[in-house]
Amino acid sequence: METMRESDGIGRVIRGPACVAEGAAWLAAREPRFAHALERAGEVPLRLREDGYGALLSAIVSQQVSVASARAIWGRLEAAGLTEPAAVAGAGDDALRACGLSRQKIRYARALAEAEIDYAALRAAPEAEVVATLTAVPGVGRWTAEIYAMFSLGRADVFAPGDLALQEAARLLFGLPERPAERALREMAEAWSPWRAVAARLLWAYFHVETAREGVT
Repeated sequence: METMRESDGIGRVIRGPACVAEGAAWLAAREPRFAHALERAGEVPLRLREDGYGALLSAIVSQQVSVASARAIWGRLEAAGLTEPAAVAGAGDDALRACGLSRQKIRYARALAEAEIDYAALRAAPEAEVVATLTAVPGVGRWTAEIYAMFSLGRADVFAPGDLALQEAARLLFGLPERPAERALREMAEAWSPWRAVAARLLWAYFHVETAREGVT
């Protein structure tokens, strides 16, 4: 039976679909517009992923490209055996470029491979420490770090207000005159604690339904 841990410094951890359903029900009970979004979107996706180097490399691959392009590049990296830090650090530029990585992303992939991050330790680290550790690596911004905390570490109360799809979903759902800026959406999301990561999942699902586009890979 899936359970959700609550520990000093990291709060609740999402383990499976029942955790997401609990958070969605909590949000819908407190905010009628989330109830509407849940009715429109149906079941809220779990979206949990493995943690570690590969998860962050995948996020870097996804930056500034379409979902389809990111999947194609990642597939070529997997086929070439270039999803682990040692393999990336030892690969030549030509091999990485052949998989579809730009010169800048090759630099980011190598920097991440050489950063020697203790991924196991991040599982018990507070959100602020996770973000600080990851954003110290070139190519890993706050959005990437928050997405990692949300999906690879399962943090239930992390939000990524810099995400354009979340901003647009909030505009649509809450009838805002314009898309909220990152700071405004971060402040808005404070009311959704301790389930901000579920609010993000619900907003992405609502965005997908309303626009027939994916908000996150």
